[in-house]
Amino acid sequence: MAGLLKGKVTLVTGAASGIGRAAAIAFAREGAKVLVADMSDAAGHETVKMITDAGGEAAFTRCDVAQPADAEALVASAVKAYGRLDGAYNNAGVAGKIARTADDTEENFDHIMAVNLRGVWLCMKYEIIQMVKQGQGGAIVNTASAAGLVGSHGMPAYTASKHGVIGLTRTAALEYARAAIRVNAVCPGVIDTAMVAGMVAAHPRLKDALVSVEPVARMGKPSEIAEAVTWLLSDAASFVTGAALPVDGGMTAR
Repeated sequence: MAGLLKGKVTLVTGAASGIGRAAAIAFAREGAKVLVADMSDAAGHETVKMITDAGGEAAFTRCDVAQPADAEALVASAVKAYGRLDGAYNNAGVAGKIARTADDTEENFDHIMAVNLRGVWLCMKYEIIQMVKQGQGGAIVNTASAAGLVGSHGMPAYTASKHGVIGLTRTAALEYARAAIRVNAVCPGVIDTAMVAGMVAAHPRLKDALVSVEPVARMGKPSEIAEAVTWLLSDAASFVTGAALPVDGGMTAR
């Protein structure tokens, strides 16, 4: 273990697969104790096992981030298990259905907003309350998206939700800077995850289109996002707050 997060207590939502799992594993590798949170019990426990088999320390809690009681209980679980909370990665999210703005449904729009935007706010709310209570600062990273920085054809609700995450991030960063709580967002490009695989399965021709928007001519790896998040949560990023960091293979540089 390299120790970038040595001695810190962290939590990760959406940690049963993809970027969340990669982040939880990276945090543990860097010396953090990790509370793994997800809706999937089996896959969540699998993430924990991957961490503990490698010599790290982790525990699992089931959490629906769109439910206020779950978000509050998530932070309480971290404190109960490890005594405090130093860093949080609010990563849980959904892509929803692909449809143009006028063709989208209220149900799809509301579901995406509930998880991607309201869920991030709820988790931040209780994480910040705990960090303020501790009085020693902390760090929070939220998963936005390259779609939070630019428009995204056929994904109006997803794009709006990720723009909202960046707004929440910047606002909280300003509000709690004097409390030494840093709040940043990471903006992944097209990443090879189960979420993207599901979109491609529903729209097979989408894969080539997704790769074509990446100047590096490939999808990113979950581990590549995890490394950026690890740095943002660490003391190495002590002067970074309110940032929306693109980790997107140059996608938003076009």
